[in-house]
Amino acid sequence: MSIVIENLSKDYGAAPVLSGISTTIAEGEFVAVLGASGCGKSTLLNVIAGLEPPSAGSVGVPAGGAAFMFQDAALLPWLTARANVELALELRGIPRAARRARAGELLELVHLADAGAKRPHELSGGMRQRASLARALGQDRPVLLMDEPFAALDAITRDLLHDELERIWRAHRRTVLFVTHNVREAVRLGQRVLLLSSRPGRIAAEWEIPGHVRTDPAAQAALTRDITQRLREEIRHHAH
Repeated sequence: MSIVIENLSKDYGAAPVLSGISTTIAEGEFVAVLGASGCGKSTLLNVIAGLEPPSAGSVGVPAGGAAFMFQDAALLPWLTARANVELALELRGIPRAARRARAGELLELVHLADAGAKRPHELSGGMRQRASLARALGQDRPVLLMDEPFAALDAITRDLLHDELERIWRAHRRTVLFVTHNVREAVRLGQRVLLLSSRPGRIAAEWEIPGHVRTDPAAQAALTRDITQRLREEIRHHAH
């Protein structure tokens, strides 16, 4: 089942944050959402996740709901990486023996099989985000919402995690909505890119990303330049 957003608006008091957003995200589609800081990207995810109600319009999400992955890994510091993943499984009612086995599978999936006994402070930033991804996948929801999950990482680690995320997405085909302010990241990962205008956030433009762009650095760079120019126009428009 797809995510269907119809004429969605969100206000905080008299301040409109999102206005008249309508789009459909197909089952298994990877959509990146771009926009200037404060344009309502995170608010959009919160409404889709059911954490906040819309002020107007509607959001239809598959019955299984959505898992959320944040910029901060938000791992419980007193638990090991494995125990953090197991917690998501426990909340689903999975028995202890099965939890341990499944947590091991998920850690292996994100290439953390050897770090399951480590606590968050013993992990690098990239490893913490891998553990956070394993925990999100452990919720076994049909939709994965990602709010700038790699923004705080260095460029090399971010590129490695892009490869990992794409590998996992291709293997499991969750529907992914990925918020970022990094145009290159959006073009690298998304099958489609939505650009939100500055507040109130509306869909100002969207691009379908051809499959060959992922493997063609020149095409990727050209499209990144085009989208960056459009984003700058939105920012300048808002500044005036």
